Amino acid sequence: MGGETFEVPKLKSAYPKLSAHPVGQWIPNIYKDRIGMFYGGGQYEKSNLRAMMTEGTASGTPHVKLSVWDAPDLTRPTFKEATSHKFKPTAVGDWFGPSWSTHWFKVQLTVPSKLTKKELLELHWDANNEGMVWTEDGNPLQGLTGGGERIEWILPEKFRDGKEHTIYIEMACNGMFGNAPSGDSIQPPDPNKYFQLGKADIVAVNVEARQLYIDMWEIGDAAREFPTDSWEQHKALKVANEVIDAFELGNQDSIIKGRKIAQEYLGKNVSSSKVYQTGTQPLVYGIGQCHIDTCWLWPWAETKRKVARSWSNQCDLMDRYPEHRFACSQAQQYKWLKEYYPYVFDRVKEKVKKGTFQPIGGSWVEHDTNLPSGESLIRQFLYGQRFFESNFGERCRTFWLPDTFGYSGQLPQLCRLAGMSRFFTQKLSWNNINKFPHTTFNWVALDGSQVICHMAPSETYTAEANFGDVRRSVTQHKSMDQDETSLLVFGKGDGGGGPTWEHLEKLRRCRGMSDTVGLLPRKVSNGVDLVTWYGELYFELHRGTYTTQANNKRNNRKSEIMLRDIELLATLASIRSGYKYPKADIDDMWEGVLLCQFHDCLPGSSIEMCYDDCDELYGKIFKTGKKILKELQTVLGVQEVDASNTKGGLVALNTMPWHRREIISIGDNQAGVACGDGNLLNIKTFKITETPEVTVEEVRSGVFVLQNDQLRVEVENGSISSLYDRKAEREVIAKGGKANQLVIFDDKPLYWQAWDVEVYHLDSRKELSPGTTKIVQSDAHQVSVVTETKISDKSWAKTYISLSAAFKGQQSYVEMHSEVEWQESMKFLKVEFPVDIRNTEASYETQFGIVRRPTHYNTTWDMAKFEVCCHKFADLSEHGYGVSILNDSKYGFATCGNLMRLSLLRASKAPDGHADMGRHNIRWAILPHQGDLGSTTVHTAFNFNNPLKLVQSPEGLEASAFTNPIKLTGNPSLILDTVKRGEDDEDVSRGELSKRKGKSVILRIYDSLGGQSKGAIETTLDVKSVWKTNVLEDDEEELKIEKGKVNIVLRPFEMKLLTVCITASTLFFSSAQAAYVFAHVVMGNTAAHDSTAWQNDITLAKNSGIDAFALNVGCGDPNNPIQVANAFQAAEALGSNFKLFFSFDYLGGPSGPWPVSGSESVVGYLNKYKSSAAYFEFEGKPFVSTFEGTGNSGDWAPGGAIRSQAGDVYFVPDYSSLGPSGIAAMSANIEGAFSWDMWPNGATNKTDDGDKAWQAALGSKSFMMGVSPWFFHSATPGAEWVWRGDDLWADRWAQVLDVKPTFVEYVFSPPLF
Repeated sequence: MGGETFEVPKLKSAYPKLSAHPVGQWIPNIYKDRIGMFYGGGQYEKSNLRAMMTEGTASGTPHVKLSVWDAPDLTRPTFKEATSHKFKPTAVGDWFGPSWSTHWFKVQLTVPSKLTKKELLELHWDANNEGMVWTEDGNPLQGLTGGGERIEWILPEKFRDGKEHTIYIEMACNGMFGNAPSGDSIQPPDPNKYFQLGKADIVAVNVEARQLYIDMWEIGDAAREFPTDSWEQHKALKVANEVIDAFELGNQDSIIKGRKIAQEYLGKNVSSSKVYQTGTQPLVYGIGQCHIDTCWLWPWAETKRKVARSWSNQCDLMDRYPEHRFACSQAQQYKWLKEYYPYVFDRVKEKVKKGTFQPIGGSWVEHDTNLPSGESLIRQFLYGQRFFESNFGERCRTFWLPDTFGYSGQLPQLCRLAGMSRFFTQKLSWNNINKFPHTTFNWVALDGSQVICHMAPSETYTAEANFGDVRRSVTQHKSMDQDETSLLVFGKGDGGGGPTWEHLEKLRRCRGMSDTVGLLPRKVSNGVDLVTWYGELYFELHRGTYTTQANNKRNNRKSEIMLRDIELLATLASIRSGYKYPKADIDDMWEGVLLCQFHDCLPGSSIEMCYDDCDELYGKIFKTGKKILKELQTVLGVQEVDASNTKGGLVALNTMPWHRREIISIGDNQAGVACGDGNLLNIKTFKITETPEVTVEEVRSGVFVLQNDQLRVEVENGSISSLYDRKAEREVIAKGGKANQLVIFDDKPLYWQAWDVEVYHLDSRKELSPGTTKIVQSDAHQVSVVTETKISDKSWAKTYISLSAAFKGQQSYVEMHSEVEWQESMKFLKVEFPVDIRNTEASYETQFGIVRRPTHYNTTWDMAKFEVCCHKFADLSEHGYGVSILNDSKYGFATCGNLMRLSLLRASKAPDGHADMGRHNIRWAILPHQGDLGSTTVHTAFNFNNPLKLVQSPEGLEASAFTNPIKLTGNPSLILDTVKRGEDDEDVSRGELSKRKGKSVILRIYDSLGGQSKGAIETTLDVKSVWKTNVLEDDEEELKIEKGKVNIVLRPFEMKLLTVCITASTLFFSSAQAAYVFAHVVMGNTAAHDSTAWQNDITLAKNSGIDAFALNVGCGDPNNPIQVANAFQAAEALGSNFKLFFSFDYLGGPSGPWPVSGSESVVGYLNKYKSSAAYFEFEGKPFVSTFEGTGNSGDWAPGGAIRSQAGDVYFVPDYSSLGPSGIAAMSANIEGAFSWDMWPNGATNKTDDGDKAWQAALGSKSFMMGVSPWFFHSATPGAEWVWRGDDLWADRWAQVLDVKPTFVEYVFSPPLF
């Protein structure tokens, strides 16, 4: 009720009434510096935490016994080879070298009893260079970095038994970044660098002290990096100093106490992977990687070892840190690992299966994207994705390219065509003029295709996993309003290595800290519309890489063109004549080209050793390509021009898909006109008219006029003072301008010599003064003048300006060729073209399209593009008229206002001190054109880089017979860029992935000018179906075929890929679906043959799809010794993979059945010819057949008379007289059997019932099926007969397709020859 009262208790305060003592404010900077002193080196390291990092050490004999074997001559021997040698004693303090040498150490370890019970034992090895730890039986375990980093190897538990255990360490005499002579790693390597073995100890690690070391590292970072007005910063400072105050030197309990104090800030589970098991959604995702440059400051051979060292380290860390995820790109490096380090590769495969080791990137190497052709970019994805799929069962979905020097505007389209919708990089953070505005965005290609692009906000791909790296992943994220998540890519990189245990420990603490500290948020919002960026991601740095190492860039362009030619011609040959598509050679060549496109190789930023390697590899590529092209010319029925052979005529070999009409030199200052649109163009005589079609005249002293029906060129003082278009009636050169003027610039960038050219180099422009100009050619078809220009006392240029006769309806151009002797230092040579054209944008060819860039400096974004990349042409056009500058193997260009400038040569001195020194031959051309930029420029640029080749044809060969069976018609902006065979066609496949039945042709078509383009694929082939496909050749959508035509429509700059599936023809032997097809050759009929005749017959047979001749030899036949030798000599000389083998005739020889041994014997012939490169082998054994010989079958038994003297063989005899029912008795002596039963019996048509009976009787053994069009006999009077043919030829091949024998041998009667 009301009125009650209650007594309220009085509150008691703990706050004292009187001050006990003065308390001052902390001075943050002083206390921050104190943290570093606690765990750092220097004067206090013997009294701070460092003094307790170990619990004991064992050094020297008997605990660590060392001996060494020095590999000779900079070789890199295998483990097996190295350990076969005698090792000599060595010790800590000894020196090893020189640079790039290898030294193998035998390390015999005995753990002393005082250390056997310690928690963690490690071998600490440091020679300041890289190394690899191997087991005693030859398994690579872990890489070593040296120089204080990654010097430890954890001793296995079994080493604690007190006994001696042996390991090996392979020392590479190079640091992580090569062998630069000083602290500047990009200087040319010192060839005489030596390394001292500074440490080889067994160390007992104080695990808790090591953990506290990491605790304090991260708390100290938080104290330094959090804002000074935040409680997080003050808390970190307080906790760190409490740990320091608790520490007592020599007291392990104080370390335990310090760790407990640290948990107040870091959380409780930071010593294990449990720290990640909090159920909260992360914001920053950490992924380890090591970004091994496939070459850079070291050669490829060292990269192979870096891969094994780095990836074995990561496999080891995954065993110790369950949370560790490691992303690794570059299929080439995986292939090297598989080939040279199968043990490590198997470990990687195991981790891939578990999901901890993550193949990524989808490309062959982390390649440059500015310089390679569009087809090369496709092949990077094709070869990369196929490797990942065939070895790991999955394709990559993210394109990973963190360190390339700019990104082509067509990459998003190609990524989507290769099955990747995401792209990761960070290189644009290096821009030295403008800051790129986004970190996560939609990147849109020229055709409108898009990928999600993420650039690491930490602005590095080699983060040290410090607190600051994690924090910057949030604070520097420029797309936070759309996507809060980001990727932190951490680990030692460029030179390899990858994450260390320290990185993973630090990230555990950052993760723990994020649960206790408010400034590392985790939550993510879903469903965002990302901002877009259209076109290229231009890198505002490293612009010099468009020009550096000119010879390497030339080899790249030439190899790309050669491979295109080979694939086109080989495809047509393989579907028209049965030619065997050289897939293995093509793959090897492409893989070599793709390797050389690595982003420090093709751009020119590697050491000289790398370019020596490139030159050697390109040499092999060009040698193989030349051999294949020679074979393909034979298929076409032509050959190299032979002045001594006057039979036949001359034709031009063409690989462009459009009509061409060009003047072609035919020798002796004579020329012809090649005209047509097939692979072989007829050449007509160039008619000399009364009025010359092109002239040259010195009109006044030092002034020359070159003129044809379209152009008038005035050359004065070596440069073009006037280029008048007679048809358009306008001057092309700006008033007072000098075109084709050589200019030179000082070229001293701020640091990165081979990489950079800075904007200030333009201020040092200097015109080179020409020498005397003179006329050097005045032929009816072409005229030329030459000018010699002195560049310096050591360098000069000899530049030819040429003009050819013009054709009506075809734009003429002025061609230049300059021979340059270049011996400069830090100079940049260019050639200029001031043109009378006005536009605020110029056009540059890029992969599968054109990119337009400003010609002005309105903004810093515009000015940053003072040097850009182009492919075969650059163009400046105004409405109705324009000028294109064509080039052969150049990539650097600039257009400032109306001044067009082609970059020719640089002279950087680091990291290659001899870059570009020597002789160069450079071609370019000026192509004026009426109308806007159009197909005239595109086609002419292709033709300029793909000149017609003069070849010799036999009499009666009609070039018109070689029209292309696949044509692209429609809008001239459409380019049929690539024609190749399907990767997995059953007659092409190398077995990496599932085979595809039948034959297919892959076509790549693109719009080259930026508008919707309509066209049609027209073919005379018997086409079964046509599919829209992607880069990886997956069928996506079947297209409609009407009367051999498939209509197509392309978006602007779209790349479209088609798979044309061809109906197999039984007329081609290669369609037989047998493993091999042979032809039966009776040597008794070859008496008139010489080596040339054999070569002709072999060539014809190979072009018909035949793999080998079965040489039927009768015992005692006098033709045998000579003709067998001629046959093998011819096959070896051709080197065309065509083979021969013996079919010993036991019934038809003058001397009866074949003896085992003797002067004329089975063993004699086999031992003489089985090792020939031309002898046919199957399953690694010489292949041998017979005509009958059942009575001698015992000679062929395993371990019998023949095999014991001639070695093992693959024996497939004709024992037809036994029939299928009798062959079982011979089973032990044979690998298969050949049935001679291939003709009709009287009126009864030939069926394949007998063949199937043989096949069934042989079981798992091989069956060789006979095919023949007819058979007659007239050798014995009164015993003549003929076995009818009728439809036998077609029927029999159909039966082959039904039976699918292992081998087919076809026989004509009379026999061949």
